[in-house]
Amino acid sequence: MTAATPTPSFQGPLGVAKTLTVWYIAAAVLFIVLGMFAIIEPAVAGLGVTLLVGWLLSFAGVTHFIGAFKGGGAKHVIFQLLIGIAYVIGGLYFLIHPLLAIGTLTLLLAAVILAGGVLELVWFFRLKGERRSGWVLFNGLVGLLLGMMIWLHWPSSSVWAIGILLGVNLLTTGITRLMVGLAARKLVAASR
Repeated sequence: MTAATPTPSFQGPLGVAKTLTVWYIAAAVLFIVLGMFAIIEPAVAGLGVTLLVGWLLSFAGVTHFIGAFKGGGAKHVIFQLLIGIAYVIGGLYFLIHPLLAIGTLTLLLAAVILAGGVLELVWFFRLKGERRSGWVLFNGLVGLLLGMMIWLHWPSSSVWAIGILLGVNLLTTGITRLMVGLAARKLVAASR
């Protein structure tokens, strides 16, 4: 009987950790590249987000249709069917009219950022006098400024807002993950 030999990269927990950090760093680099692309081409990134939302809404609608017939009585079936119809209609709207849907998403984004800014300001006034509460005020003011900027320049902000914000988010996420992955890699190397 022959014994199976493990692959070289999976020899014990350190080998597994080393392999995982490689994949983690590769994913971080992918985030950075995608973030830079979204910042350079915000309209294309915004269109991509809109189409993704359209497909996700459509699939959610289909799952509600399937879930409607899993039991639970007439009220459950009707409720799930109505939700499914709403999701499918929304998804088809995003897929058939992606340029209009970018405008809709941009208005929703502006409203969410404005609401977040207001909530941050409320939180600041509750924390007032606490250490480092100025950062909460700063974040709230930036949220209000950004939300108002998107709102007041709508519909022209539809071309850049979603793509730029997605790009910045992907870029910062990628850089953060890269730093964490490199630190983990150093820990794995030091543990050998």
